[in-house]
Amino acid sequence: MALTDAFLDLTPVRTRLYRRLWLGQTASGLGSQLAVVAVLYQVWDATGNPVWTGAVGMAQALPLMVFGLFAGSLVDRRDRRRIYLVAKVGQAVCSLLLAYQAFFLDLPVVGLLAIVALQGCFGAVSAPAARTFLPLLLPPEQLAAGLALARIGFQSAMLVGPALGGLVVGTWGVGVCYAVDAVTFCAALYGAFGLPAMQPEGTASRPGLRGVFDGLAFLVRAPVVRAAFVTDLAATVLAMPISLFPLVNAERFGNDPRTLGLFLSAIAVGGVAASVLSGLFTRRHRQGVVMLVGATAWGGALTAFALAPNPWLGLGCLVVAGAADTASVVSRSTIVQLTTPNELLGRVAAAEQIVGQAGPEVGNLRGGLVAGATTGTFALTSGGLTCVVVVVLIWTVTPRLRSFRV
Repeated sequence: MALTDAFLDLTPVRTRLYRRLWLGQTASGLGSQLAVVAVLYQVWDATGNPVWTGAVGMAQALPLMVFGLFAGSLVDRRDRRRIYLVAKVGQAVCSLLLAYQAFFLDLPVVGLLAIVALQGCFGAVSAPAARTFLPLLLPPEQLAAGLALARIGFQSAMLVGPALGGLVVGTWGVGVCYAVDAVTFCAALYGAFGLPAMQPEGTASRPGLRGVFDGLAFLVRAPVVRAAFVTDLAATVLAMPISLFPLVNAERFGNDPRTLGLFLSAIAVGGVAASVLSGLFTRRHRQGVVMLVGATAWGGALTAFALAPNPWLGLGCLVVAGAADTASVVSRSTIVQLTTPNELLGRVAAAEQIVGQAGPEVGNLRGGLVAGATTGTFALTSGGLTCVVVVVLIWTVTPRLRSFRV
């Protein structure tokens, strides 16, 4: 492999439809990060209660968990482009409502969270619809590169958005953040307007619970997709480290808040670095091996972090973990989208979204419970090692995943 092949593969942006979609979604992701900061600040300013700020996350996550599979079934029954556009318009209207209440109303916190939850309902529809676009816009050999570009757009928004949101809130107030978010939704709409109609191919999803069960039945009977989901759950439920960072920092590194902040940034740094160098794994044909190696490296790096004798070595382990996570996520999405029949893409995408949302939350809870009974170091070490063991078992019992080629 030439040195230039190690860098992010920009081939997908030569496709005009993909380029417009990617730019629109990246801009919308940045605006959403501004809105998250604004909501948290407004709720905290009104209540001073961490329970209410915690409720913000639940208001965003619950609609996806409750309605996600039904939304996926809808996406597999109608024109996916039209569904995406309608859902994005709904999200934009919710941002305008948030801006209006910030400028002109003294809305109670419950009302604010109700608007956030309504926006989450529209997001539960737009997200699985968006995940069905790439397999139709890009040839199979470019799909991993397209997903890597989407990943770096997401990570860039995560890195820049919160800091920019804090600056905007401090200078002009929360209403401007909401207004900017509404404008960036227009960018997402512009990105999707040029897409052709995207009717599901094959047998349309049956309405209601029957369509949902059809999607779940596919997940059960498709060994490669099932193994990809289990690998993701092993990495998140068993080894998610975020909730343990404060305790590990106190136990091993003197409870220095500066160290804690660096821990939180190191994983993101590793993820961005892996995205920049994503040619190293997106140009590999054996994406199943990439995913399994990445998940194993994630668990191993977090175990090494828990045992690191000094904070600098620990930071290096977290950078490796972030890079491994990015490689695993991109390859997993590639496998899932290439293996899933077109008529089931919406439902499988919704399930993937739910796993991605719920797995880390459950993992953080698991880490806290184990740490409460033992120590933070033990909770993180045992979780990382268990993750490695489970991934090795998946490697052993799923030969079709090991041999999966793009």
